[in-house]
Amino acid sequence: MKIMKEFRDFAMRGNVVDLAVGVIIGGAFGKITTSLVNDIIMPPIGVLLGKVDFADLKLQLVAPGADGSGGVFLSYGSFINTVVDFLIVAAAIFMVVKAMNTLQKKEEAKPATPPAPPRSEVLLEEIRDALKAKP
Repeated sequence: MKIMKEFRDFAMRGNVVDLAVGVIIGGAFGKITTSLVNDIIMPPIGVLLGKVDFADLKLQLVAPGADGSGGVFLSYGSFINTVVDFLIVAAAIFMVVKAMNTLQKKEEAKPATPPAPPRSEVLLEEIRDALKAKP
């Protein structure tokens, strides 16, 4: 039972929960960027380059047999799509990290409010001020 309590404490710590949320959002963001690259960015680039669909770009290494099987292809078009996808994700992560670092620097630059003085010190100041006020 002690192990279960320790695991629960570990799992409920902020960093683990934040990491889990980040992984889930990252997976969804990856799907969005893949769609952005394959469906939005690459088709216009393909049209500009002569109506080329990058996903279909292949280099035939071994010809297929008479029955249509056994061909070996190097799919460099798919690789180009994946590289563009990675660059978009890397740029987005860079911008998020840069924004977070800027916010963190602003937080660190704020002057910290001093802690309230202890009650005994406040009482001594009040006594001092009362003594000064007496004629």
